Amino acid sequence: MLPPAKLAVYGFQHVLAFYAGAVIVPILLAGAIGLNERELIHLINADLFTCGIASIIQSVGFWKVGVRLPLLQGVTFTAVSPMIAIGMAAGGGTDGLLVIYGSVIVAGLFTLLIAPVFGKLIRFFPPVVTGSVITIIGLALLPVAAADAVGGADNPHPEDWHNLAFALGTLALIVVIQRVFRGFMATVAVLIGLVAGTLVAWATGFATFSAVGESAWFGVTTPFFFGIPKFGLAAIVSMIVVMLITAVETTGDVFATGEIVDKRVGKSDIARALRADGLATTIGGIFNSFPYTCFAENVGLVRLTRVKSRYVVATAGAIMIVIGLVPKTGAIVAGIPHPVLGGAALAMFATVAVVGFQTLSRVDFHDHRNVVIVASSVGLAMFVTAQPDVAKALPEWAQVVFGSGITLGSITAIVLNIVFHHIGRGRGPAVAGSPGEGTVRLEQVNGMSREEFVATFGRLFQGETAVVGHAYDRRPFADTDALRTAFQEALFAAPRDEQRALMAEYPDLGGLDIGEDSERDQSAAGLTRLADEDQQEFEALAATYRERFGIPLIVCVRDAHNRDHILRDGALRLTNSPAQEHAAALIEIAKVANHRFADLVADANPIHTARTSWTKSAR
Repeated sequence: MLPPAKLAVYGFQHVLAFYAGAVIVPILLAGAIGLNERELIHLINADLFTCGIASIIQSVGFWKVGVRLPLLQGVTFTAVSPMIAIGMAAGGGTDGLLVIYGSVIVAGLFTLLIAPVFGKLIRFFPPVVTGSVITIIGLALLPVAAADAVGGADNPHPEDWHNLAFALGTLALIVVIQRVFRGFMATVAVLIGLVAGTLVAWATGFATFSAVGESAWFGVTTPFFFGIPKFGLAAIVSMIVVMLITAVETTGDVFATGEIVDKRVGKSDIARALRADGLATTIGGIFNSFPYTCFAENVGLVRLTRVKSRYVVATAGAIMIVIGLVPKTGAIVAGIPHPVLGGAALAMFATVAVVGFQTLSRVDFHDHRNVVIVASSVGLAMFVTAQPDVAKALPEWAQVVFGSGITLGSITAIVLNIVFHHIGRGRGPAVAGSPGEGTVRLEQVNGMSREEFVATFGRLFQGETAVVGHAYDRRPFADTDALRTAFQEALFAAPRDEQRALMAEYPDLGGLDIGEDSERDQSAAGLTRLADEDQQEFEALAATYRERFGIPLIVCVRDAHNRDHILRDGALRLTNSPAQEHAAALIEIAKVANHRFADLVADANPIHTARTSWTKSAR
């Protein structure tokens, strides 16, 4: 607990970092479903008011609700497109809002109920699913931002150069701030862009704030302000999918924040965080707001400022509640011109898509199943986004799902992941092979001949199979960890001449003819796609290293940060003694073998792999 003055300053800093992302959701939704300015003002104030309540619940907590970490809550971007589809399917306007709120309330209660068991469900949301969904969210929301950039979906004027100037000017200012500044200024770049763009538009007569004078200084959002919510099955299913995706995001944010504040995060912490999400979302549906999740921007701010007190976030929540009680602030935000909003939204939503790309970079695209999952989900999402009227060809109950690219793409990714990676498993842990093509189980491994064992696991190491044979001698294996340990011990216990023979089999980094397994390893850092200049650098390093130590430079590329890191570390290793490099090469070979072993197990039994990964991360 910091002194009051510091709590206020740091809390206000969090509000600034969060503000643009918070208010943009009600603005986009209101414009898309045809709400008037007064209704938009009420949505903005209700959003801020409920954000404050949600943030206090998450950071302070009570009973088993709230993770008690410095996590700020805000409306999730994931819900924007599905809510627009739900609202339009219900006729738009306040009628559409009532159906949205009905689905939000039920989805919030659903999240509250599944929070304790979500750890068992998270295996259905590996990077191939979450990466696809986050990418889809960013790409599907770009047309919404583009519509605002040309004057708004209800009154587009793409031929008006003023709209283009305000949109691109706002976007350019955000880019310049990100390039010139670091730290907190970069964090609030979108907010500065919105403020500066709006001021320029107001000074030139393209923005009006007449509603500010007409709005009251004080006003409280009341439950069910727009009417009693309506409940539709398709809308509820769509919103539940949104909450499942945001649950994965929240899980990641909780782990990230736990690392920042040096707190070990367990399954009970994840459950408390998700209960807070569910409760906040339910409260949002009652108090005329939307689904809530942790805001990644503020997780980054905690890392940046190193201010780890959860009471700072609670103070930010209190500030938002106060702002939410002042309708004039909502009126100011409602006066932001569409082109200015569109320029900022282009930056924000494109950034969401980039986060999706980063998540997909952890996916093994050598596995064609993952290619099919990503291609199908993104393709269907973009199809519906580009041609939204295709939903009209379907029954009314299906229009909500097919009317939103995010909803359809998310469901597709989840279902295909289950079909390709989770259906068809047999009894006991499989340790090699792949579903549908024949798997090898642990009891079969213990009954193999030496030749069968070497043929099955020989690819863990490069070329030379003597080490695999030594591992065979350590049978029987109690479990997959015992099998993995056998390979490690066989490697380090092998005679020196066998170790040197094995090292000689490994290809040079960035080499051209390196074999399928090494290609899979080296592609993790892009070494299979080197430009000519980079290729020459790697060839020179490899030649120098081989001349000094008589073996190739062996690096577990999957653990390296990037190509520059590999080159820098390789150059440093040239100064080591031959004995030290012999030991270093063995360690790198063991790391490579561990990754290849994990690939074998993952292909053979993805459920077991996901369960093991979750357990380790929870510890």
